[in-house]
Amino acid sequence: MNEQTSLVPNQKALEKLAASLGQALIARGWTLACVESCTGGWAAQACTAIAGSSSWFDRGFVTYSNAAKQDMLGVRAQTLQAFGAVSEATAREMVMGALGRSQAQAAFAITGIAGPTGATVEKPVGMVCFAWQLQGLDPVLAQHVFSGDRHAVRAQAVAMALQNMRELVQKQVQTRVQNPDGCNGQI
Repeated sequence: MNEQTSLVPNQKALEKLAASLGQALIARGWTLACVESCTGGWAAQACTAIAGSSSWFDRGFVTYSNAAKQDMLGVRAQTLQAFGAVSEATAREMVMGALGRSQAQAAFAITGIAGPTGATVEKPVGMVCFAWQLQGLDPVLAQHVFSGDRHAVRAQAVAMALQNMRELVQKQVQTRVQNPDGCNGQI
């Protein structure tokens, strides 16, 4: 096993991340929606593999095509034309669409180029854009270029989405506990 392969999370590790995210959501009384393009539902599968996830997992959207992003989430054609499907701008509209079309209070979006084809000079294989959002707050955006084959890129993207969503929810829970007077400061 080479060093790169050892860094790729396996299914058990992804389910462990999903379970810890679930606990953070339960602590807040929230549910989750996830939107996936290049990961094709893998994050939702990791979440729903956890017994009892129906108490914290609302729904998943697999929006692989641009048409699905528009139809299911309301991503604007202008955004897709100007920035492409793999962009922080598109991830932002995807996550906002998920919150607007679900009962969830927390959501994340994943869109990227898992390869081996589809890359350009500006958008290499392994480039993945993310958005995480809590109801009532602005989305948090990120872009990362993962290394490895298609499986490795997708697994790492799922792990990053779950881990950062958990951290955002936990930070929000801690902020609310520290500010019981109802102050609504953003994290």
